[in-house]
Amino acid sequence: MSNEETLLRFPTDFPIKIMGERRLSPDGGDDFAQAMVELVLRHAPDFKAETVEMRASSSGNYLSVTCVVRATSKAQLDALYREITAHPWVKMAL
Repeated sequence: MSNEETLLRFPTDFPIKIMGERRLSPDGGDDFAQAMVELVLRHAPDFKAETVEMRASSSGNYLSVTCVVRATSKAQLDALYREITAHPWVKMAL
């Protein structure tokens, strides 16, 4: 299998779980979640932000954000993962 081949068939719904430092904004929202949604939208403009699933750690210091994107290519997913993992608040992406 070459580097460009994948076991995925596109287009496909693809869940991405992003874990990172929780950042509460003054208005009571979560800046980490908002930053991840904006990042995902750059790579998957049809992503529906209202479908995001969030779960805080027991200590409340970390947040898990799950986004299901409609992936159209391996290149799209690779670019999305590169940008996610480069973000300074992100600890892990699956």
